[in-house]
Amino acid sequence: MTEPHCDPHPNPAGIKRVAVLTSGGDAPGMNAAIRAVVRTATSQGIEVIGVRRGFSGLHRGDFITLGARDVANTLQRGGTILLSARSHTWRTPEGRARGARHLRAHDVDALIVIGGDGSFHGAHFLQEEHGIPVIGLPGTIDNDLYGTDHTIGYFTAVETALDAVDKLRDTGASHERIFVIEVMGRHAGHIALDVAVAGGAEEVFIPEDAKEVAGVLEIVKASVKKGKMGSIIIVAEGYPGGATGVAQAIQDGTGMETRVSILGHIQRGGSPVSSDRILASRLGEAAVYALMDGRSDVMIGRQNHETSYIPLADTWEKRKDVSRDLYRCAKTLSI
Repeated sequence: MTEPHCDPHPNPAGIKRVAVLTSGGDAPGMNAAIRAVVRTATSQGIEVIGVRRGFSGLHRGDFITLGARDVANTLQRGGTILLSARSHTWRTPEGRARGARHLRAHDVDALIVIGGDGSFHGAHFLQEEHGIPVIGLPGTIDNDLYGTDHTIGYFTAVETALDAVDKLRDTGASHERIFVIEVMGRHAGHIALDVAVAGGAEEVFIPEDAKEVAGVLEIVKASVKKGKMGSIIIVAEGYPGGATGVAQAIQDGTGMETRVSILGHIQRGGSPVSSDRILASRLGEAAVYALMDGRSDVMIGRQNHETSYIPLADTWEKRKDVSRDLYRCAKTLSI
């Protein structure tokens, strides 16, 4: 292991070895977070164990040792080098007990979990039942976790969706068609709202506001009368009926030619943009220091440009709303 090369951080918790895993859906920037955890820990003389395939791998003891050079050339890579998987076994006390035994057998003092609220459930119960300190890092493109302004992967997902919207607007205008574009967001409309404003959409449908499509028909008709060559409608996947339902309602109500484009998993891939790399790096560093300070059972986030420590339970018990100011802005600028 590389010798420590920076000022030592106090370590009253006596952390000597940590494990890190990625769980749930992959998000651009997860590798940057892994890299930050490994290199921060190494700089403090702490060993790092990588758990492959999330909680499924933890249940099976699928571990690898990670040093500073093992995470070289990963900052720009999408996905997760540790792989990710769903684990039904981890939802059982027996599954978590087996994972705890694997951690103890490898002399692991604490676990860092990069994922969403489902992953944080698994981490929380591991600590509650077996006393192993855990820290969560918000890794999900949906940006729906309470306690952090942004989640790892969100910025890249918005940029990926926006690039597709710009291209579809070109072809929509050429054929004078309405394009209804579905972006990810099963329970939250953060991506949809950002893309709608940045992409100049005529309307946006999000789960937080289940408004009727009928109210949009006059807006679409008015857009045509104003001379607009094509219209862009953004729909979060969690809106009832999705893009397909919205498109059918618009076509039936206006008689205008409508096309549907569902962007899907393309939003989860690709090289992370700079904002996601920086966010992931800062959170990964903060996670190691938090464990050394004796913190646990918290998610590390960023709020108002400051590091925040949110109880894991708050991330699923409290709701993070979309920006209502931005929602109003989307409506104002769509004329």
